[in-house]
Amino acid sequence: MKVYGVSVSYFTGKMEAYLRYKGIAYDKSHPFADQKRIREHVGAIQVPLIERDDGRWMSDTTPMIQQLDAEYPDNPVFPDDPIVRFIALLMEDYADEWLWRSAMHYRWSYDHGRELISRVLADEILSHLWYPRIFRRHLMKYRQRVGYVVNDGVNAETWDHVEAGYFNALRNMAVMLKDRPFLLGNSPSIADFGFMGPMFRHFSQDPDPTAIMRDKAPAVFNWVGRVWNARQRYGETALLSQVPEDAAPMLQEICETHLVQLRENAVAYGKNEPHFQMTMQGCHYAKLPTSQYRVWCLERLREHFDALTPAARDIVKRLLPYPDASLLWDKEVVAKSGYDTERLAPFNKAIKVFAPNRAEGRIG
Repeated sequence: MKVYGVSVSYFTGKMEAYLRYKGIAYDKSHPFADQKRIREHVGAIQVPLIERDDGRWMSDTTPMIQQLDAEYPDNPVFPDDPIVRFIALLMEDYADEWLWRSAMHYRWSYDHGRELISRVLADEILSHLWYPRIFRRHLMKYRQRVGYVVNDGVNAETWDHVEAGYFNALRNMAVMLKDRPFLLGNSPSIADFGFMGPMFRHFSQDPDPTAIMRDKAPAVFNWVGRVWNARQRYGETALLSQVPEDAAPMLQEICETHLVQLRENAVAYGKNEPHFQMTMQGCHYAKLPTSQYRVWCLERLREHFDALTPAARDIVKRLLPYPDASLLWDKEVVAKSGYDTERLAPFNKAIKVFAPNRAEGRIG
């Protein structure tokens, strides 16, 4: 397989960690010098993308991992127990779509990280442009900071809450890692790989959040290396058969943040509004970009919940005794994403995660 990605990318890191764990060989390249050809195959360029030997292309890390885990069934990353599997998928979606804002903020709002990463991205994804390197760096800093920090609701009013999201994730992960090597057992699950998106290439490597993780949550710092170095050496019972009690703080945080975002985004999308606002944990976000893709994420979570037996649904509801969790089972908020209606993912054409007026492609 050929993985088109970026060395400091949120989702490229997530995908590479999974491929390494499963022992799936791959070569690495980047798509930005050959954009026209690649866009014809996959639609929007959002790394990572995978070109397979049989000519098929895959995009979007979650369906890619689901597809590959079916093809390479040894040491599955999806728990056998349906309740644990649902919670693992919920945790992954939170890591993918909620912690993204905090990760981009720490990378592009602070001088040290902004200067460092702009050098990397200017060389990796803009090297095909003839502009001087200093201009390519400026272009990168402007694109990322405006597109994914300023335009994603980070301002003086929300700054502290955005940073608190990172601290909360560290604290909740540390609790879950106290008595076992991975979040949901003795081997990594889809939840671990979801958290590798923000925790690996962003929080554990960018200067400012790295110092925080190293000093405040060394157990998480250690976990990052453990997931990166995990090598299919665990037995069939390596993943837990029930949701551990120590997951409760994490699940509360997910309900109070990510599910609020999914709800308000879906409401706005259903009304064809390009922006939405939300209030959570005492913080108000006044203008956020509406995302068709995140409506699709909500649809998938609801599908997973609906697939549970009635008894299992009751257990999930007891695990999530928070008002905003009802979004997962009460269909008061109804919005059809219109994305991947033929259910071809990960072999479908990708779409931009954010509204059409946003920069294309999440590259970190």
